Amino acid sequence: MAQQVPKIEITKERIVPLEKVRNIGIIAHIDAGKTTTTERILFYTGRTYKLGTVDEGTTVTDWMVQERERGITITSAAITTFWQGIRINIIDTPGHVDFTAEVERSLRVLDGGVVVFDAEEGVQSQSETVWHQASRYNVPRIVFVNKMDKLGANFSRTIEMIKDRLGAKPAVLTLPIGREQDFLGVVLLLERKALVWQSDETGAKFEETEIPQEMEKEVNEARAKLVEEICSEDEVLIEKFLKGEEPPLSDLKMALRKATISGRLVPIFCGSALRNKGVQPVLDGVVDFLPSPLDIPPVRGINPKTKEQEIREAKNEAPFSALAFKIQTHLHVGKLTYLRIYSGTLKSGSNVLNVTRNEPERVGRLLLMHANKREEISEVFAGEIVAAIGLVKTTTGDTLADPAHPILLESIKFPEPVISLAIEPKTRADQEKLGYALGRLSEEDPTFKIKSDLETGQTIISGMGELHLEILVDRMKREFGVGAETGAPQVAYKETIKKVASAEGKYIRQTGGRGQYGHCFLRVEPKGRGEGYEFKSEVKGGAIPSEFIPAIEKGAREAMENGVLSGYPLVDMKVVVYDGTFHEVDSSEIAFKIAGSMALQSATKQAEPTLLEPIMKLEVTTPEEFMGTVIGDLSSRRAQILGSETRGTARVITALVPLAEIPGYATTLRSLTQGRASYYMEPSHYEEVPKNIQEQLLAKRS
Repeated sequence: MAQQVPKIEITKERIVPLEKVRNIGIIAHIDAGKTTTTERILFYTGRTYKLGTVDEGTTVTDWMVQERERGITITSAAITTFWQGIRINIIDTPGHVDFTAEVERSLRVLDGGVVVFDAEEGVQSQSETVWHQASRYNVPRIVFVNKMDKLGANFSRTIEMIKDRLGAKPAVLTLPIGREQDFLGVVLLLERKALVWQSDETGAKFEETEIPQEMEKEVNEARAKLVEEICSEDEVLIEKFLKGEEPPLSDLKMALRKATISGRLVPIFCGSALRNKGVQPVLDGVVDFLPSPLDIPPVRGINPKTKEQEIREAKNEAPFSALAFKIQTHLHVGKLTYLRIYSGTLKSGSNVLNVTRNEPERVGRLLLMHANKREEISEVFAGEIVAAIGLVKTTTGDTLADPAHPILLESIKFPEPVISLAIEPKTRADQEKLGYALGRLSEEDPTFKIKSDLETGQTIISGMGELHLEILVDRMKREFGVGAETGAPQVAYKETIKKVASAEGKYIRQTGGRGQYGHCFLRVEPKGRGEGYEFKSEVKGGAIPSEFIPAIEKGAREAMENGVLSGYPLVDMKVVVYDGTFHEVDSSEIAFKIAGSMALQSATKQAEPTLLEPIMKLEVTTPEEFMGTVIGDLSSRRAQILGSETRGTARVITALVPLAEIPGYATTLRSLTQGRASYYMEPSHYEEVPKNIQEQLLAKRS
């Protein structure tokens, strides 16, 4: 019989051996039940006294006003708890694609993940996105197939989707006892035990019973398959298996742990977080199969002095190194910098080096975060996730290290914004506060960009979607007291080139005293979509002194910010400086910067500049009878239909659609389907705008 553990004072049990630490994230598609699962974990581990719910706005990790109003997670929340003597640092991440930066930065610093799937919906678009994000950072995962009580829940279909869509090799550890309204509990395959929850009250108590008779055959087949899968990943166990021996349970679990950490197998659990069933086995899975900081390879980085690669082991005795992965502005304590400590220890009041910016920093106070609550601590250790106050120049992705032993860790890459809108203060008093609020919010969120339109004098804000910008404007009003008016959303177009071209940039100014002389030849070359920008010098024989080359690049980069067709940024191109001249007295960095800018603009105009537009991946879930109508409407929006599939009683249509064709789609879809269809959208890639539409866009801008 499971008993509820008493509430824990974290600071008293903070210092535990590293093998007893798990840094995990809860990740999934929107509405799969991440936050509800997190709430159950906190309750069963004794971190909270009562069960919070998303619908009532009483969850611990969704603490922002906007999160509670909308019932969605916007910002990743960190919280610490214990299970079976193991310290678990949990980050509950957003599922909505507009807040993908929160998932990206969380995965960069986590050691393991619990991926939550909806048993009826299976693998959805954002599930695929977060899965691939986790794969990119080599984050080992276990899976929780949630909502087994939901109408249409299908455990076996979800497993097949995990195989087909994600290319993962599932190791099914639990089978559901019943489904939909008859879901009662789970069978633990390795242990040959059934766990049954008699009521939905809190789920803290359950009964261990015999496996239901009608499930005996299914359980035996599933268990035999599971044991074979685990043994095939271990040389010693496969020998025993082939001889007809079954390895001990401890050996099977150890082999599965190794296979999970290496990414070869993915343990699968099932349950219903909302009905409080099946969450405790997931907690056991976190402890048994996800890595501690010692199980993952030591972090690698570059020594800024020697430019050589170095490693830092997760040991308290090693030199201090940490990555700043999140900035948060707090009204009462100021700027909070979230840190993942990779090696060494750090005390409050210490001096550290921001290696990314080569700037000294002083750590004022150190805090252990429990969502929006803080607990002050005096020292932090390797493997911990904490927040620091007092770091002035540090931003997301910066490395902090011991000044005597600097190391530069890999930073975090974020996607580019796809939508913009103009913002203006309501009153003169708001004018002064607007700049401050925008600055603080852009410091927190690397996907939130601000720029001024020189022609109109307007401030333009850009983000990952309409909801993203709506939330940020709402936060400005509530947290910073700024009243602001916003214009209609604008698509974030970009410019690129289609052929190679060269041009000369010459800047000569002769005044009474010393003059200005900068002269260079640039070549621009197109690159593939999404390949970004590259600068190269092919100057030979000292035609331009090496100290002026960075100035030319700076001029070229600045010119790329405003394009040549319609003021949109230039992307996906290579810029090569290959010749030029200089003057011994009059040449200066500013002159070469201007020359670089002039040459870039001139070369780009000759290189067939063209407009690019963001393309969105759209997934529409609709009843069968409206499928033709929905596809017809999508085709009128320049959509490329990728396919459709049956999911339960509905049809799911997948398409690629230009973002410019999407405004107002939610209203249209509702009216076309009597309010019965829904859609999900995420950025896919940039593509060239068709010529006729490009001409219309440029005519509007001119």
